[in-house]
Amino acid sequence: MIRRPFARALVLVLTVALAAPAGAQTPAPATPATPASPAAPTAAPMLPIAPLPAPTTIRPFPTPQELVGRELTIEEAVNVAMENAPKIVARIGDYVAAQQRVNQALAPMLPQLTGTGAWGRGRAISQATGIHAIGDFGNASATASQLIWDFGRTWAAKDVAKADAETIKESLETQKLDIAQLVKTQYFTLLLAKRLVEVNVAALDRAAVNLRSAQGFFQVGTQPKSFVTRAEVDVANARVDVIRAQNAVNLARVALNTAMGIAVNAPTEVKDILTYQQFPMRREDLVAEAIRSRPEYRAARAQADGADARVRQTFRDFFPNLVGSGTYGITGVTGAPAITTGGNRSTNGFADSGNEWRLGLSLNWSIFDGGGKVSRYKEAKANLEAAQARVRDTELAVWQSVEQSYLNLSAAAERIGAAQKAVESAEENYQLARGRFDAGVANIIELTDAQLSLTQAQSTEATTLADYRISIAALERALGRR
Repeated sequence: MIRRPFARALVLVLTVALAAPAGAQTPAPATPATPASPAAPTAAPMLPIAPLPAPTTIRPFPTPQELVGRELTIEEAVNVAMENAPKIVARIGDYVAAQQRVNQALAPMLPQLTGTGAWGRGRAISQATGIHAIGDFGNASATASQLIWDFGRTWAAKDVAKADAETIKESLETQKLDIAQLVKTQYFTLLLAKRLVEVNVAALDRAAVNLRSAQGFFQVGTQPKSFVTRAEVDVANARVDVIRAQNAVNLARVALNTAMGIAVNAPTEVKDILTYQQFPMRREDLVAEAIRSRPEYRAARAQADGADARVRQTFRDFFPNLVGSGTYGITGVTGAPAITTGGNRSTNGFADSGNEWRLGLSLNWSIFDGGGKVSRYKEAKANLEAAQARVRDTELAVWQSVEQSYLNLSAAAERIGAAQKAVESAEENYQLARGRFDAGVANIIELTDAQLSLTQAQSTEATTLADYRISIAALERALGRR
């Protein structure tokens, strides 16, 4: 058995040897009187998991060259999403289709040209002579018409289609803003996950140092076996936390790739900008900027304009249409040699042809349709009132989102300072607990509690930084900034 004076001297030697930075890998103390202790687990991260292969049954998703072998900036990530996100591509198609409906609505005001034609072969029998013949017949005609006046009904229909197209255009801009915010959120989520890996790896390093210290003290007989067991539990839990954090990185990368509309298994790496950066703004101008810039508000105004145009369109239905038209056509019949009733063949065929033309004006007026036009007009007026109310509701919604985003950003900025102060205090508390443990005046529970508090404080600091940058993205979305 080792004598007590010698044990105290050995403790002092261990204290000096172990007084290293928290993340350092301190070697186990020399123990000449006892067998060597088992090696403490290392803090090496788990091996990366190979991504699933791309499916062969669907059209391949792109992997942009700008993200291969380099770190992607947040601006580049947003630009990639603007070019590849399927939801944006779908909205662009909707907008192009809506523009064509404007042309369709205007088409009745332009000249209309239709053509008809027919051809056939038949047999004709003369009742007077008994001659029958087989011949070809046909006709062709062309009709041109022009709507002269419909009391503005077609122009109103064109305004309706134009307002609908404008609404879809603003929905496209809304989709772009949503995708941009989602990409920014996933970008900072990935950065947070990577930062938490660093925090948990450092915690595993500290737990491994604590385990080696506990093993050393147990071997010299100054600490019980329970201290070693507790330290082993802490190391095992720290390794679990590292694995969980590394998996969170993989999941965040998948989410970012999906938000950008690229291959899910793309090897995306992002530039670390998870720091505090003051957001430039003038509080008194925020709501006004949002009202000017938000596509949701412009869409609500466009819907109100479309509802007003529908009122004008349904009102014009009470009036007639005046249409001018002209037709020109030709007809013809050609006979083949015929056979008489007596069986003698005729050597003469027959032919007949002619042409015709017509010009005229027509007035079309549905005077009474059972009250349908009146009901449609009242419906359009009610829809207009509803659309105008939705404009007011959108104004409130925009104001609310800006105010809430501003408050969230302010609170997130305040939390950063508090979190950084907590890290400083937790770091100091851990160093004190470490020194007390090395000096033999503290137990392993005090040390592991200090270690856990430091890890939690560092995780909270990283989370508050990510929350702050995500809050900036939310405020930019509320302001209509991409």
